[in-house]
Amino acid sequence: MNCRFRLATALALGGLALYAGAALAQSYPIRPIRLIVPFAPGGAADVVARIVAAPLGERLGKIVLVDNRPGGGATIGADLVAKSQPDGYTLLYGTPGPQIINPYLMKKVPYEPLADFAPISRIAIIPSVLVVPASMPAKSVKELIALAKAQPGRINFASAGVGASSHLGGELFKTMAGIDIVHVPYKGTGPALQDLLAGNVQMAIDSLSVYVPHIRSGALRALAMATAERSPLLPDVPPIADTLKGFEASPMNYVATRSGVPRPIVERLNREVNAVLTMPDVRERLHGLGINPAGSTPEALDAEIRREQTKWKKVIEISGASAQ
Repeated sequence: MNCRFRLATALALGGLALYAGAALAQSYPIRPIRLIVPFAPGGAADVVARIVAAPLGERLGKIVLVDNRPGGGATIGADLVAKSQPDGYTLLYGTPGPQIINPYLMKKVPYEPLADFAPISRIAIIPSVLVVPASMPAKSVKELIALAKAQPGRINFASAGVGASSHLGGELFKTMAGIDIVHVPYKGTGPALQDLLAGNVQMAIDSLSVYVPHIRSGALRALAMATAERSPLLPDVPPIADTLKGFEASPMNYVATRSGVPRPIVERLNREVNAVLTMPDVRERLHGLGINPAGSTPEALDAEIRREQTKWKKVIEISGASAQ
């Protein structure tokens, strides 16, 4: 009898919880929503977040405020979301740092990378491109690899800093190609670009949107895309994967919230984010920046985050990279 009573009580409570969640989702949102961008204003993540935030707010009927919280390699902003109320009013604009890279690059992060977050939707793939100065003799990935093998330790690759996508993309290229190239970290993409243009470093794998003007001017040579497919901006440039099978090193951007947010709210946010990503003006603006809009289900995003964790954990361990 007691067992039946406990089972009936549990089912009743579960039903009430589902009903409460559904009711909450129907009235959600009743106030502005914060979209935490864990980087300073003006960067690529901030720009994309603002392109998405305005129409998302229009669809939800409440303003979506972009709140920049830079610092700690994106952990400060991510921690703010992880410790927010589980009500769907605080969202994270995610890049590979907070959940995928930092847990292995840093000794400790102030949150549980998977357990503290609920995935909502992928936003975009930010294509990266492998470039060399125009003065470099290599005209293809095969020629660059051959040059590196003939001159071990003589070719340097630039990055925006230790743990940046440009750093780990270079480390992945180094490992998969079986070559000895040297990492040169800079304090941001800007300084790395200047030294690349000056020929002080010999290659980089970084954001297409940053490099495409210099590729078109002839100052840099694009050897290959770090995406699985070619880019409409550079249709004649093949993927690195054509030479190194399976190579892909273009960061994913996404939206998440803290764990415990009622499922109906997560589903509502997922529907609206994906609807925004199909809007012609949004797609046009993102494509103009060399960015590929790409939504997903929460489940697909969760699986992708886990796959990316496994992939980059191995790269970090092989390279010995660490952020002190």
